[in-house]
Amino acid sequence: MIDLRSDTVTRPSEGMRAAMARADVGDDVYGEDPTVRELEERVAGLLGHEAALFTPTGSMANVLAVGLLVAPGQEVLCESRAHIARAELGAHGAVSGLTMRTWSHPRGQVDLAAVEDLFAPDLGPFFVRTAAISVENTHNFAGGAVLPIGELQALRAFASERGAAVHLDGARLWNAHVATGVPFSAYGATADVVAVCLSKGLGAPVGSLLVGPAALVAEARVRRKRLGGGMRQVGILAAAGIYALDHHVERLADDHAHARLLAEACGVDPATVDTNIVAFDRPDAVAVVEKARADGVLIGAVGARTVRVVTHLDISRADAEAAARVLAAL
Repeated sequence: MIDLRSDTVTRPSEGMRAAMARADVGDDVYGEDPTVRELEERVAGLLGHEAALFTPTGSMANVLAVGLLVAPGQEVLCESRAHIARAELGAHGAVSGLTMRTWSHPRGQVDLAAVEDLFAPDLGPFFVRTAAISVENTHNFAGGAVLPIGELQALRAFASERGAAVHLDGARLWNAHVATGVPFSAYGATADVVAVCLSKGLGAPVGSLLVGPAALVAEARVRRKRLGGGMRQVGILAAAGIYALDHHVERLADDHAHARLLAEACGVDPATVDTNIVAFDRPDAVAVVEKARADGVLIGAVGARTVRVVTHLDISRADAEAAARVLAAL
């Protein structure tokens, strides 16, 4: 089977497994795992922030990050198909007690006029107040679309002027960097708190990081423990992340090229595919998924009429070409 359901399905390479096996470890709840500290310091430095916190999942990183910025009863604004709104099982309301309003954009982009229209200032004890704005780069359900750095900078300026914070869900920020050449630090400067994932495009088996000011990250560490996310000798997993940063970032360009090849087979203009995700509409997405499975290709339905195809480091050029033939026939 050629598995194009997600870039989370990768398996650790032999080199990554070797790095994990020789990792120096300690008890991370005590702050004594040297490999975790190395990973956290490295990612914080890449993004130009003071500190970082290793978390088991991207959803936990996002829940912690948004919860740091938005108190119970306040709201966060985001695009209607954002991962925090669609794919985290309502955790932000259920766990953090916050509310959410959305704008819509066909490519998942920042619509500053819509944000300005939605934005609710503090008008006293009568209305919900907008405490933060969340953006996703790349935007998963908009087909891996990259958000232009200029729009992110404009949003940050808008939020700062109004005393609101910005959360950047950068689960696939590595892909945005490779696609555009924009430095990680430039992306990091557009948000108060950033979440990045190691287990998607970078191919690590587990892990994400929350990045931001030292005081917020310290509070996130407390909240992580409260949610059951305190981990012990987790340097074994952090070592996989370090290996991924050393070996799997620049090669994301191959995934992007394979995605454009698949896009053409699916009737999608390759020029509209920014990174490693192809999303396209069909009347019955589930039926398309089942037909592809019967022909040896695993793809995903992310809506009643939306099919998603995702390339990753376990998909070779030959795999992409074989899958393209199957999808074109469908």
